[in-house]
Amino acid sequence: MKQDVYTRVTDTILAVLEAGTRPWMQPWNAAHAAGPVSRPLRHNGKPYSGINTLMLWTTAMEKGYTAPIWMTYKQAQELGAQVKKGEHGSLVVYANTLTRTETNEKTGQDEEIEIPYMKGYTVFNVEQIDGLPAHYYAKSEPPHLSEAERLARLDAFFAATKADIRHGGDRAFYAPQPDFIQMPPFEAFRDPESYYATLAHEQTHWTCHPSRLDRDMGRKKWGDAGYAMEELVAEIGSAFLCAELGLTPEIRDDHAAYIASWLKVLKDDKKAIFTAASHAQKAADFLLNLQPAPAPDPEPDAEGDDTPTVPEAPPEPEPARASEPEPLPAAGEDAPVSSPPVPDGPPPGGPRQLSFF
Repeated sequence: MKQDVYTRVTDTILAVLEAGTRPWMQPWNAAHAAGPVSRPLRHNGKPYSGINTLMLWTTAMEKGYTAPIWMTYKQAQELGAQVKKGEHGSLVVYANTLTRTETNEKTGQDEEIEIPYMKGYTVFNVEQIDGLPAHYYAKSEPPHLSEAERLARLDAFFAATKADIRHGGDRAFYAPQPDFIQMPPFEAFRDPESYYATLAHEQTHWTCHPSRLDRDMGRKKWGDAGYAMEELVAEIGSAFLCAELGLTPEIRDDHAAYIASWLKVLKDDKKAIFTAASHAQKAADFLLNLQPAPAPDPEPDAEGDDTPTVPEAPPEPEPARASEPEPLPAAGEDAPVSSPPVPDGPPPGGPRQLSFF
C-alpha cells in the first residue's frame, strides 16, 4: 500500500533523528553563486519554506550537494536540460483545497465545503542535471564582508527586534512571563558565531509571546509533549534564521535530551513535523520582517549611458492540467510553480532577504 505524504515525510525525519543527526544542525558553506545550500531555492530563485526546507536539507546532507537550486523534471526539460541517467528525485509537498457542494443538515441549503489536501511531487538538484544554463552551476565568490562588518550586521539584526536581551549567569533561556531573553556574557561563548546562533534560538522562543505570534503548543509542564513541540519549533526556527544570517546552528548539550521527546511526538502524530516546521517558518519570517527596509538603489545618472535596456521576456508559465487545479501554497508548504529561471537578484515578495555573506 502506498504511504501518504505525511507518513513519508515523517518517516524520513524520524530516520535521520534515530541515526543521531538533527537535519537542521549541519555546517553550511556558501559554495554557489545563488547562495548557500542551507537556503533551498526553486529554479526561479524563490526560496522553499517550512517542511520542504527540512526535506531538501536532509537530501543535500545525504548526497553532499553544494548547489541550493532544485527543479522538476519538466522544468529541466523546458530549459533544454536533462536529468542524468539513474538519478532519483527528492520529495517535496504542496497543499491545496478541493471544493465540494454539500447540503447543510440544519438549514437544508447547499453549501460549498473546502477540503484541504496535501500532495507530493519530485524535484532534482541541479547537480543531478546536465545541460542547464551556466549560472545554475556557478560557484560563489569569496565573502565580501569582513568579520567586523558581519558581526556588526548580526548585532544590528537582533537589535532591530527590540527584544529585552539581558546578559549574566551561565544559562540561555527565554522567560515568557516577564518577557525577556537571558544570555550568558558574550565572552563565555567559544566564538561569536556560537553566541549569535544561541541567541537565534532564544529569539525564536521570544516570538511565541501573545503580543507577537501568540504560539501555544500545549505546554503544561516541563518535559511534556507541548514543551517538546515548542523546543522543536525553536530548534527548526533558529536553523531557518541561521540559514538567512549565514550562521551554523549551535548544538547545545542541554538540548540532547529533547531528541527522545521529539521522536515520541513524531511517532504519535504524523502531522507534528509539519506543524512544527510551519510555526518555525512563521517565527523566522516574523523576525526577518522586523528588520528595516534596505536603502533604495540610487537613481541612474541622467548623463550616463542612455541606451535602453530591453528586459528578457520570461517563459510562459506552465499551465495547470485540466484534471487538477493549480495548487496554492499553504502555511509552511510550497506549490510547484513553473516560472522564470533564477534571476540575478533576490526573489520578489516574501520575508525580507538580508545579505550576511
